[in-house]
This record gives sequence, structure tokens and C-alpha cells, in this order.
Amino acid sequence: MARMAHPDPAAPRLAALAALLADETRAAFCLALLDGRAWTAGELARYASVAPSTASEHLGKLVAGGLLAEERQGRHRYLRLAGERAAHLVEDLAAQVVTDAVPERPRTLRAASAGSALTRGRTCYDHLAGRIGIAIADAMTVRGLLEQDAGFALTDDGIGWFGGLGIALESRSRRPLVRSCLDWTERRPHLAGVAGAALCRYALDARWCVRIGSGRAVKATAEGERALYEHLGIEPDSIR
Repeated sequence: MARMAHPDPAAPRLAALAALLADETRAAFCLALLDGRAWTAGELARYASVAPSTASEHLGKLVAGGLLAEERQGRHRYLRLAGERAAHLVEDLAAQVVTDAVPERPRTLRAASAGSALTRGRTCYDHLAGRIGIAIADAMTVRGLLEQDAGFALTDDGIGWFGGLGIALESRSRRPLVRSCLDWTERRPHLAGVAGAALCRYALDARWCVRIGSGRAVKATAEGERALYEHLGIEPDSIR
């Protein structure tokens, strides 16, 4: 008997995509890569505490499924998320899990410190998240630079604000100029899209924010606290 076709041709592809993340090791790889950087296969194996051969098998599935992209340089194999859409998918799913589940208490002081650092500030693929990201989105809204009434939209003053800082917004990019991204720790939207990515790059280049260790966590520097207060009125205590 012939197998009946699915009423929606997207159903098999959706099931295949869901299966990619239905494994803790592959999910851990995707969460690690939300820092927006490329990791070697060996680094990801150590991060997830799996053998290199096991990591290679899982990474191959993620690349074949379109969630990750790879690049080879000499003996090294570098992996990164395939793009903004893949990053938002992972972040949105993580936000859903945190929203619906009772958070597990950290078992060690190190884990508690790492969790606190991520809550304070982190990169979400290529934009700022955590309390720092939320504070920026809120301050921009209060100052009339960003509208949140029906999704995110930069106002004319907002576009001028970016220009005043010398931040060029890529007008030819296929990405939306601004996009709201649900923050999985704050459970509110922070700024993503072209503008969010450009502001994150600027903040890191100008050392308003610095990365902590090798993960996603970032913190505002003393210079960054002064700049964020000067340009957006963000109180330093709110992002510490």
C-alpha cells in the first residue's frame, strides 16, 4: 500500500529540524555557539564533555540539517551557527524552556557565578542580551529612539542616534533593521537585527562591554557605564 503524503509538505522538514535539537549534546553545541563566534570541533567536544568522534558525528548532523555552518582552515574545523535565523530559533526555544520550567538551582558556586554573569549581560548571537540588553532597549524606548508598540521599530531620532555615534546601519542587508528577541533570563524583548548587531559590535570595539572568559557573558566596563549613562541615561547600578 502506498504511503499517504502529508497534508502539509513542511511537516517532515519540521520533524527533522526538531529531531536535530532532541539530543542534549547537539543542543549544548547550539547554545554554546550563541556567543556568535566560531568554535573548533575539539573545543565543542570539551565543552560538552564528549569524545571527539562523538562530537564529529553530532556536528555533521547539525551541518547537514542547516543549523550550523563549517569552515576548514588547515587541520582545524570551525563551526558556527548558520545565521541569524538559526540563532533566534535556538534562543527562542531556550526562552520557552526557561519560561515553562522551574529553574534548577546551581549545584556549585562556579555554576551560580556563571549563571549570574549570563543574567547580567551576554551576547545572543551578535547582539546584547541580559539586563544590559533589556536596559538598552528600555532606555531607547523612553528616549523616543525605539518604538515597541507593534514589534520593534527605530524612529527617525533613533536612526540619527546611531549616526551620531558613528554607527553605520547596513541599508542593503537582507536582515530587518531592528527585531525584537525574547530574552530567556529577563523574559522581555531586547534589540536584535542589523541595529542590534551594530550596537553590540560598537560596544565591544569601544570597550563599553568586555567578554568574561570564553563564553557568552559580558559586563560593562567603567567607561561603558559612563557612556551608557551619558547616551541613554542608564543607571550603572541597573546593569551591575
